[in-house]
Amino acid sequence: MSTIDTLMQQDQRLQPTESLKQNALIQDYEALYLHSITQPDSFWGGIASDLVWDQKWDKVMEFNAPHHKWFLNGKLNITKNVLDRHVAGPNRNRVAIIWSSEQGEEVLVTYDRLLRRVCQVANALKAMGVKKGDRVIIYMPLTLQGIYSMLACARIGAIHSVVYAGMGVQALRNRIEDSHAKVIICSDITYRNGKIVPLKGIVDEAVEDLEFVEHIVVHRRQEPQVEFGSLKEVDFNEVMEAQPQWCEPEIMDSEDPLFILYTSGTTGRPKGVVHVHGGYMVGTYYLSRAFYDIKDGDIFWSTSDIGWIVGHSYIVYGPLLNGATIVAREGAINYPDPGVVWKVVERHGVNVMFTAPTAIRMFMRFGEEFVNKYDIRSLRLIASAGEPLNPEAQLWAQKNILKDHGYIVDNWWQTEIASPVLGTLASMEAKVGKVGRPMPGAIVDVVSPDGEKVAPNKGGLLIIRRPLPYMMRTIWNDDDRYKEYWSEFPGCYSAGDVAFYDEDGYFCVLGRADDVMNVAGHRIGTAEVEGAFVSHPAVAEAAVIGLPDEVKGERIKGFVVLRPGHEPTENLRLTLRDHVRRELGPIATPSEVDFRTNLPKTRSGKIVRRLLKAQEMGQDAGDLSTLED
Repeated sequence: MSTIDTLMQQDQRLQPTESLKQNALIQDYEALYLHSITQPDSFWGGIASDLVWDQKWDKVMEFNAPHHKWFLNGKLNITKNVLDRHVAGPNRNRVAIIWSSEQGEEVLVTYDRLLRRVCQVANALKAMGVKKGDRVIIYMPLTLQGIYSMLACARIGAIHSVVYAGMGVQALRNRIEDSHAKVIICSDITYRNGKIVPLKGIVDEAVEDLEFVEHIVVHRRQEPQVEFGSLKEVDFNEVMEAQPQWCEPEIMDSEDPLFILYTSGTTGRPKGVVHVHGGYMVGTYYLSRAFYDIKDGDIFWSTSDIGWIVGHSYIVYGPLLNGATIVAREGAINYPDPGVVWKVVERHGVNVMFTAPTAIRMFMRFGEEFVNKYDIRSLRLIASAGEPLNPEAQLWAQKNILKDHGYIVDNWWQTEIASPVLGTLASMEAKVGKVGRPMPGAIVDVVSPDGEKVAPNKGGLLIIRRPLPYMMRTIWNDDDRYKEYWSEFPGCYSAGDVAFYDEDGYFCVLGRADDVMNVAGHRIGTAEVEGAFVSHPAVAEAAVIGLPDEVKGERIKGFVVLRPGHEPTENLRLTLRDHVRRELGPIATPSEVDFRTNLPKTRSGKIVRRLLKAQEMGQDAGDLSTLED
């Protein structure tokens, strides 16, 4: 494989507000970064010392590739830092969670109340025979009960595995079987776009004939209540309320598993990514402050779901480790109307928001009038991750959402790496179209297929040269699959993405390596061409794929969703082809443009290009629409 051609010439820059810059945790990035990579034990050990440990570690890190351990022989329980530490201090009566629903319900839970409810659920699990190391599947929407259940598992040393409440029967069953879960905690229904979505029936089918499942705990929300059809089934509220409000936390080793989170990957066979108590805690605690700028008393809102890694790290664990108040809203972010996001920001005075480029493009599609209805001056930072943030979306959000009172930044990480690795810090200048610089402690490079570092502005494969404490430890029941991440470039983690970096050390992630197109000998990332499409005022969203071509090797086909007020005409089709040609040059000119009303996406909102390509080539795509990444 040759290097990746980088076609987009972006030199637009954004500056943080003066207040954001002055109050950022990291003021001298260069000095701190140098310290973090030359003295990693001192750097990570200092951060870990902020937290409560039952026994301090003997050694900060041990790396015998591909396996790494952090805070060796350290003893802790992450919930003591998420809950007990705050309840024992001035945060006891601070609101920990503001939960709301599409229907307008709202519940506020203080840190003290959260600890009590978590303990009750933990005691209920213990009464069912759940013990340290047992696996518990949580198939619930973004509810308080889902968060209670996650923390309750951590409290007693059980390993939780949250499955997004939208996965189908086979996806859920695969995860139950792979984890060999002893208990399933589920909801009977969820709400989405004003509709009731049944979940209990999916669980019933998924557990059929699975004798190792001992209990199914059902959070019954609907009236009349769903009838139980098995002696294994119990009511969530009934078993919780019967338990005492204190549960002694299980003392865990730093390297004991905290959770398994399944991500489908390219083969469709789910990978059970394993994260642990110690390193995960230290990483999410630090980057909540260092990158997401969460400060004492802040209101933080991640628009994700507990079914994804973002929901684990930046709905539940990271912000609560820092004593923040989190907003957790169940349902669609554009229901009951496209302005509901900004209504929530205004109502609760949200200071920091984490959302996806897909959501920002949706906000663009609806227009700034929905933003301008509300006073959102409390919002000082929006962080975007999940896929490349295209320049048009970034500039639109800065101009129309954050204006002169806030700042939008990009960041890159993965389910396998539970917190940011690349990003633009609150004190940094942002380069539009580039994700930013390596986070403290992260040694990141772009290399050719033979492992040689490429020159600035030349595309290649993204690697991490040294482990981070918040990286996965293995793949559940499949350590050989874990080793593949470290085998392509021995001693280095292969991210599976293509990227480049510029002369200032800012990185641009172009997309997944298997999404690169080969056009007339030029390897072109899909993200750049999609970004060029979206930079046209008629385009809301775009996806591109490479199709076989006898002359070029591959030709580019684009799929475009238009903004309201624009019609899919032949003239617009030609205009868009010319626009991409003008933006990126002749080599990136799409051969075809197809107008769509929507694009196929994963459950987390990422475009499934493989499905588009399979459809175009008349192939069986399989059930790709359920992939998480």
